[in-house]
Amino acid sequence: MIATYAPLFMLLFFAAFLASVFYVAATFLGGQKKPNPGKQAPFECGSESSGGRHLKLSVKFYLTAILFVVFDIEAVFVYPWAIHFRALGWLGLAEMLGFLAVLVVALVYVWRKGALEWET
Repeated sequence: MIATYAPLFMLLFFAAFLASVFYVAATFLGGQKKPNPGKQAPFECGSESSGGRHLKLSVKFYLTAILFVVFDIEAVFVYPWAIHFRALGWLGLAEMLGFLAVLVVALVYVWRKGALEWET
């Protein structure tokens, strides 16, 4: 039984070992850490931040992000189905069509609600 899981345990051990080696190497070979106000200042893409820090983003931004995640996860389920399409047969096709129908209904719903319209 343990021989079945041996490759997995070896992979986990090697990953932990490699992460530990990188952490120790970065800690000891990283040089001196001298924080100063320039290093501690927040930055955005390598340039100095500008604008209000207390500015709140619109709910539309978060709604669009959540919708992206929902419809992006679709690919996570469709890809393995496409790989095993022949082995799943007609039942697999019917289940995937049902899944896609639910996603289409959700897309039509958010479209009719206006959630996909970006207003500034």
